[in-house]
Amino acid sequence: MAVPRSLTAPALLLGALLTILAWWIPNREQAGDVPMVADRFNSVSFAPFREGQSPLRDIFPSAEQVDEDIRLIAPRVRAIRSYASIEGQYETAEIAGRHGVKMWKGAWLGRDLRQNDREIDALIATANRHPEVVERVVVGNEVLLRRDLPVEELARQIDRVKAAVRQPVTYADVWEFWAQFPELARHVDIVTIHILPYWEDEPLGVDVAMAHVRDVYRRIKAMFPDKPIAIGEIGWPSAGRWREGAVPSRVDQAVFLRQFIQLSREEGFDYNLIEAFDQVWKYRNEGTVGAAWGLWTADRQPKFDLAGPVRENPWWAWYAAAALITGLGLFAATRQAWPRAAGWKLALLSAALGNALAYAYCGGWPYAFDEHLKLAFVVNFAGQVLLSALLLRRAGARLSGERVEPARNGAQASGNIRSIFRGRFRWRDWRAFAFEDLLFLFLFTAAVLQLMLLFDPRYRDFPFPTFAVPLVAVVARALLDDLPRKGGGWAEWLVGGVLVAAALASAAQEGVHNIQALGWSACAIGLALPALLRVRPFSRAA
Repeated sequence: MAVPRSLTAPALLLGALLTILAWWIPNREQAGDVPMVADRFNSVSFAPFREGQSPLRDIFPSAEQVDEDIRLIAPRVRAIRSYASIEGQYETAEIAGRHGVKMWKGAWLGRDLRQNDREIDALIATANRHPEVVERVVVGNEVLLRRDLPVEELARQIDRVKAAVRQPVTYADVWEFWAQFPELARHVDIVTIHILPYWEDEPLGVDVAMAHVRDVYRRIKAMFPDKPIAIGEIGWPSAGRWREGAVPSRVDQAVFLRQFIQLSREEGFDYNLIEAFDQVWKYRNEGTVGAAWGLWTADRQPKFDLAGPVRENPWWAWYAAAALITGLGLFAATRQAWPRAAGWKLALLSAALGNALAYAYCGGWPYAFDEHLKLAFVVNFAGQVLLSALLLRRAGARLSGERVEPARNGAQASGNIRSIFRGRFRWRDWRAFAFEDLLFLFLFTAAVLQLMLLFDPRYRDFPFPTFAVPLVAVVARALLDDLPRKGGGWAEWLVGGVLVAAALASAAQEGVHNIQALGWSACAIGLALPALLRVRPFSRAA
């Protein structure tokens, strides 16, 4: 029986409603009941690097940019912490003094002993030149954690600085290393510890983080009762991969910050928050999460108000609008080619694809931190757009009873892909580049990324946005009874098998508390199933 034409309009309305809900629900206002009890922070880590600048490449900001940054944060911070004494063509202490901001001045120590001496010389000179601004000096940061120097050499440098400055001298490291090397406390005036629940060997969620912070502080205080204790780094990331129950998010960052400020008042903590601004360059060493610890974004916008509710994605309405417009555009470009009876199904599929493309953009482009990541995003997004068009074309043909192109097996698809990489793919061959070819390319990419997540997972995100449209394609084909049941070969077995095996191993490795990892593993298996269903043992059973 023909489906009434009138169902197309309700399907469009339903798609629009589901789109709005899909973007609004995860981005509704939260954390409004968690108060902020202070409007000025004790200290924040300060690195003034902007997009395209990096200490790894010795590209530093200008003195004017540093001045702008300190002027911006001065109303909200009492002091700033720096990590190196040799910087660009500016002196941070001098600029901070002009804006009434104190400093925890640091020297960066590594394996290069000559560079260490230069850092120490610069630290001593700055501390003596600006005693009214530099209230303490930090000789080295996480040197023992990185195993850059033996504890004896570190102690020697600390003693050298103590003999040359009037300010209190300290060294900063993860709290476990103070417990491992307690003898270092004899050389410092202040024991400075880092407490980062997200990065703990056993990661902790925001809901239990404050109890952990209190416990660690009291443990270190009991270990060094005659020394002042400072928390040199504490904070929470706003984006990146989950670590067990530790969830990087804008909302959790706001909750963590507000709860910690309240705890710091109760306990009388001397603390430094990490950090003032998101540092894009850190993604090279720490992935997306490394670039997401700032209280301000990389473009100098506050991530959330100090009090009141917080939205995970403040721009959700724009993405929802983009999803609606994209979905309507896909439907408008498709509907004339197929029978009216198929209109409502194509309307819902177009809405799903519009959301998938908006999500692919939302989860990809903001985290494309350099030219290589930007190129990878453009290639992937273009592939997802093309796959959307091919999927709608195939779905329309399927719904109208027309003949669809025969399923190409993985060996054929991988042959096309190999010809692309070898530069032998000619323009006329693009007409033969079919739906199955593109799906196999996504499947191959998923297998490679999954292996990386298995063997080198710490700083890698789970790539949901990279496969948003392929996941929609798998679900749509299942609903349309369009999953291939024959024509498979060794390529499907190899790529699909690797993806499934690596996804299961990754899920076991990440643990049951990492819902994000489990969700991605389920998606990875879903991507692999259509290929595995085409392998001969499954085909015979079918």
